[in-house]
Amino acid sequence: MAKKFVYLFKEGNGSMGELLGGKGANLAEMTNLGMPVPRGFTVTTEACTQYYEDGEVINDEIKAEIMTYIAELEAQTGKKFGDNENPLLVSVRSGARASMPGMMDTILNLGLNDTVVESFAKKTGNPRFAYDSYRRFIQMYSDVVMEVGKAYFEKLIDEMKEAKGVKLDTELTAEDLKTLAEQFKAEYKAKVGADFPSDPVDQLMGAVKAVFRSWNNPRAIYYRRMNDIPGSWGTAVNVQEMVFGNMGETSGTGVAFSRNPSTGEKKLYGEYLMNAQGEDVVAGVRTPLTIDQLKEQNPAVYEQFVNIVETLEKHYRDMQDMEFTIEEGKLFMLQTRNGKRTAAAALQIACDLVDEGMITEEEAVCMIDPKQLDALLHPQFDAKALKAAKPIGSALPASPGAACGQVVFTAEDATEWATKKGAKVILVRLETSPEDIEGMHYSQGILTVRGGMTSHAAVVARGMGTCCVSGCGEIVIDEEAKTFTLGGKVFKEGDFISLDGSTGNIYGEAIETVEASISGNFDRLMQWADKYRVLKVRTNADTPRDAAQARKFGAEGIGLVRTEHMFFDPERIPAIREMIVSKTAEQRKAALAKLLVMQREDFEALYEAMEGYDITIRYLDPPLHEFVPTDAEDIAALAKEMKMEVAELEAVIAGLHEVNPMMGHRGCRLAVTYPEIAEMQTTAVIEAAINVQRRHPEWKVVPEIMIPLIGDLKELQFVKKIVTDTADAIIANSDVALKYMVGTMIEIPRAALLADEIAKEAEFFSFGTNDLTQMGFGFSRDDAGKFLDSYYANKIYESDPFAKLDQEGIGKLVEMGVVLGQKTRPDIKLGICGEHGGDPSSVEFCHKVGLTYVSCSPFRVPIARLAAAQAAIKNK
Repeated sequence: MAKKFVYLFKEGNGSMGELLGGKGANLAEMTNLGMPVPRGFTVTTEACTQYYEDGEVINDEIKAEIMTYIAELEAQTGKKFGDNENPLLVSVRSGARASMPGMMDTILNLGLNDTVVESFAKKTGNPRFAYDSYRRFIQMYSDVVMEVGKAYFEKLIDEMKEAKGVKLDTELTAEDLKTLAEQFKAEYKAKVGADFPSDPVDQLMGAVKAVFRSWNNPRAIYYRRMNDIPGSWGTAVNVQEMVFGNMGETSGTGVAFSRNPSTGEKKLYGEYLMNAQGEDVVAGVRTPLTIDQLKEQNPAVYEQFVNIVETLEKHYRDMQDMEFTIEEGKLFMLQTRNGKRTAAAALQIACDLVDEGMITEEEAVCMIDPKQLDALLHPQFDAKALKAAKPIGSALPASPGAACGQVVFTAEDATEWATKKGAKVILVRLETSPEDIEGMHYSQGILTVRGGMTSHAAVVARGMGTCCVSGCGEIVIDEEAKTFTLGGKVFKEGDFISLDGSTGNIYGEAIETVEASISGNFDRLMQWADKYRVLKVRTNADTPRDAAQARKFGAEGIGLVRTEHMFFDPERIPAIREMIVSKTAEQRKAALAKLLVMQREDFEALYEAMEGYDITIRYLDPPLHEFVPTDAEDIAALAKEMKMEVAELEAVIAGLHEVNPMMGHRGCRLAVTYPEIAEMQTTAVIEAAINVQRRHPEWKVVPEIMIPLIGDLKELQFVKKIVTDTADAIIANSDVALKYMVGTMIEIPRAALLADEIAKEAEFFSFGTNDLTQMGFGFSRDDAGKFLDSYYANKIYESDPFAKLDQEGIGKLVEMGVVLGQKTRPDIKLGICGEHGGDPSSVEFCHKVGLTYVSCSPFRVPIARLAAAQAAIKNK
């Protein structure tokens, strides 16, 4: 039986998302629920995959099936595609499995041409509407299918409005719009070198191809990488009978949410425009009306819409984001999906739905995107500083949070300033579009002149957890000069401004921020997460401050203390430098004695901050050249202190140079060469633990000593003997029967291959996936950024392996280490301490392979807790 590539809405249902895409499955489901959905069909995601397999060509079989379903649509509607008497016009929209707002391209009014538009005007008795629809179609088709930029057409519209002395598109007459349509076609021909296509079948196939092609446009690839969406999924295409919101003042179009997407409040929330088409609302070209005003304009439609909203929310058991059109007083539903929402709204909605008996605690836990919690965990404006500041303007609070940064005017500049200069930037735009997504991602905040609460800027910013203030019509922006004027002041590129996404206030200065505080719904959700998760969650922390912060966020210990970070303090670095340049073991021990006091104090403070939870302390890891001075003045000062000639010291420093230091004299190799380093660190760890145990007999302090960069059993045996000889002697001379553990990082591929041997000595493994990824892939994490973009563009990699664990390759090494380690030592403790420990998909992998804990940076601890709970629930 031949594969079916096209389904009528009435043939599908809500469970067919993989095949029909999210939008197609939901349209099918709404159709089955008897809702007023314009008739249509879905070209499946498998057709998209086939398109790419066939060399980016829609094959004859799929074309024929599409035309069969066009005939079916003609039969259902009584209209004919391309007919002069009763034309069928359609919309063509994308719909991937996962919601990707603004990532794909839409075409409305397809089927119009010079002849059809004339008959359409006569049939409807509304020439203005007919030509408005035609000029929109030409503009969309040119932009989406032929990739002629929108700006050319917007310029023509602005010139026409100026010539006619009007401000709004709706004030242009039928003749004005007819002239615009002719100008648009001329612009198309000038840019493309061919006439605008008049055959509706050619238009349709071009549109379907454009949707398939848009699956791999740069902004879609970037969005997928940000949201862990596989490139293999493809997108479906929805072809639907047009309904028109631009037929006059009894017609309109809008976007609504069943609950407030910013706060989570249980109240219908949305915007609409009369005499408009869908893109007018989200593009922010005109300022929309609130959904409440529809109750006054058309009470019957409002009541019908409210009933549909309630039905959909109960059916999907989640907050819904819906698009609708009113055609001459009749309501049509164009889309529903689980709505994008801010982190605060997500928690409020999840808790409310549990309280309303609509979902379970487990479903509430799985409803929250762990990455979204970031938005709750970062600084807000300092209340005192905010009180002293005076807003220079205000607009719509489109996405909450606080942002302070330097003004940039293009998405490209936002990306460049953030990635190359390390600057915090605010992106200021007339309005944003899908092309701006990367720059929006790198911005601290977004400020737009146009647009409402459901504009592109607002929806995307809320999804990212980025502060956004939209629709500030008081701003006069000059994008060429890179300036904007607000509150009587001109702001240039690079000037500091601040945005309050919760109030909509705009400040012409930098405002101090304070750390976020979490409670209420957040605590409630975290308690549910902790109830269901199996994995423990620790933190990577080197200072008491970081450790205390992580404890506030629920960390159950420290999975990685990088002891070398303690040496970079200006007061301490002379001692480590003295140790490095020492000529004899005695000199080295004298320098290490100074460090011992500092290290012991550090470890005591960490034990105190962790309140008896386990702490894994990694011994000195980086190559020694990282600690030595490079500045002539510092070299001279160290030479004087060490009673050395400057030239002699320079020779020592030069001798530390390595061709490939990340694979050089570092980690356990330092302890093999200089055993006294391991002796000092062991002394500091054990003495600190004994001191804290004495002060807190109610705690059970068990130091976990981690030897880094082990690649051979004999290496571990050599260093472990130094550790145990030193530790046992100190414990024997104390009044505390301290227990301790010695383990290793599995960060060299050879260690994973020999994990059964290494487990004979190691009481725990911690997978150092940063280095394991670096050595497994054979490229430097410091340099990979220079070429990874080319790998994404050429679809070699879909994500950064340093951000998201490569489960196929590096994951196989981790799994091998787990299996072999447990074979030798069934009770071995297993953790991960690379930054992957805070990545939700990597956390799920860690759960599946049976790790004991994950460890991540303090601010990612709640993310890991939630991801661990979701992994346990999904993999029951």
